[in-house]
Amino acid sequence: MYPGAKTLFYALSRSARLKRLASKYGMRSRESFARRFIAGETIDEAIDASRNIQAQGLHLTLDYLGESVRTVEEADAATREYVRLHDVIVRSGIERNISLKLTQLGVGIDRATCVDNLRRILEPAGRHDFFVRIDMEESAWTQMTLDIFETLWQQDYRNIGIALQASLYRTEQDVRRMNELGASVRLVKGAYKEPQDVAYRRKADVDAAFVRLMRLLLDSGNYPAIATHDPPMIEATQSHARQHGIGKERFEFEMLYGIRRDLQGTLASEGYQVRLYIPFGREWFPYFMRRLGERPANVGFVMRGILREQ
Repeated sequence: MYPGAKTLFYALSRSARLKRLASKYGMRSRESFARRFIAGETIDEAIDASRNIQAQGLHLTLDYLGESVRTVEEADAATREYVRLHDVIVRSGIERNISLKLTQLGVGIDRATCVDNLRRILEPAGRHDFFVRIDMEESAWTQMTLDIFETLWQQDYRNIGIALQASLYRTEQDVRRMNELGASVRLVKGAYKEPQDVAYRRKADVDAAFVRLMRLLLDSGNYPAIATHDPPMIEATQSHARQHGIGKERFEFEMLYGIRRDLQGTLASEGYQVRLYIPFGREWFPYFMRRLGERPANVGFVMRGILREQ
């Protein structure tokens, strides 16, 4: 984690003016700089990207980008798009796995509305054998997200999983609770700028927490997803699994679309389950900026892409 870069790009991700400019120019061609990390703005583009991913022997989860909606109507529109997405995915024949954010479904407006919208997505997902991963957002939403997840879990919606962030102090107790329930966890480091009283700030501390939580998930979890591009974190996972006789079929690595393609292929060729998080949609700018903040090496790639387009 790089606090300075993370703070800068987090601020840029919230700029309405930059978002308008990005929406106008950022996806204007197949070679545009954002397309390294975003599958496209339409579901058809996402399906094409998914087919290419599956042809490489990789797994996928599709994320229709959007967050922090301001009206009930916007939340309803996002929900309807996810319901439509089920039908498109079924017809396409690609893997039935999606990710979503609760602020996209209206949790910031009204909790009951969000729960109703999530049920509207989970009902057809259950009928068509989809797995739905609930992404974790800023720490202000952590408890609400977990409460809603557990409410639906207790109502026998078992085709769902949750993401948890290693950077938060509270996450070990959350991992233990999810393990107790038997819920699948995606472990991430955390992409948001968080207050110092709730999250580790030093990369070394986040890495140490990630390793502790990874071990807890491999030992006691239900098919966890270890989401990282960091070779030391991957090596620590492989080492722990070997030492404790944990088979490669009992967990997966998860990576972001467009990042460390070489590593994705290497892990898959070694027999590990590798899943790619494939984002798409017109609301791609905030996601894109957070990815740059997480890994400043990506900035050089983007700048080279911009210069080529001039």
